[in-house]
Amino acid sequence: MTSGLTAGRHHRGEGNEDALVRQLYEEHAAPLLRFVLQLVAGDRQRAEDIVQETLLRGWRNAHRLGAQGQVSLRPWLVTVARRIAIDEHRSQRARPAEAYGVDLENVSEPDESDHVLRRMTVTDALKTLSQPHQEMLLETYFKGRTVAEAAEALGLPLGTAKSRVYYALRALRSALEKRGVTG
Repeated sequence: MTSGLTAGRHHRGEGNEDALVRQLYEEHAAPLLRFVLQLVAGDRQRAEDIVQETLLRGWRNAHRLGAQGQVSLRPWLVTVARRIAIDEHRSQRARPAEAYGVDLENVSEPDESDHVLRRMTVTDALKTLSQPHQEMLLETYFKGRTVAEAAEALGLPLGTAKSRVYYALRALRSALEKRGVTG
């Protein structure tokens, strides 16, 4: 994604702008829609409008984000989508006559967006790891196995399994730091 972002918007030709819009949509529209549907209590029309506005803002700011060294746009896009949904919700509450028949009690459910954003960021970071590191983290952290149990399940010597866990966690930490996750 960064290759399309590093060239400033003013330096791209018309064809490149169309390609960037298509690329943003192909890579991010479906996950954003799933995320936003949770924020708007399943109102698909509102969710689609928010996703469209989010991707438009992503396109408008692509040159700035690329210049800032943004590795993945998804966390930024999720944050923007969340803010748009919150702003719309506040706007509806401020002017109830313009509400679109939304049951505000359904919208006031616990906010899961931070959890969803963390899960998306970790999943994105995990995809950058080597297959052996992914397998080891899947066995130990996601399946809850001990290192010895993971070694047995994967048919590895215990020392190899311990080493893989260590290096997999280092690689994951590095991948998360590149995505702006610290601590």
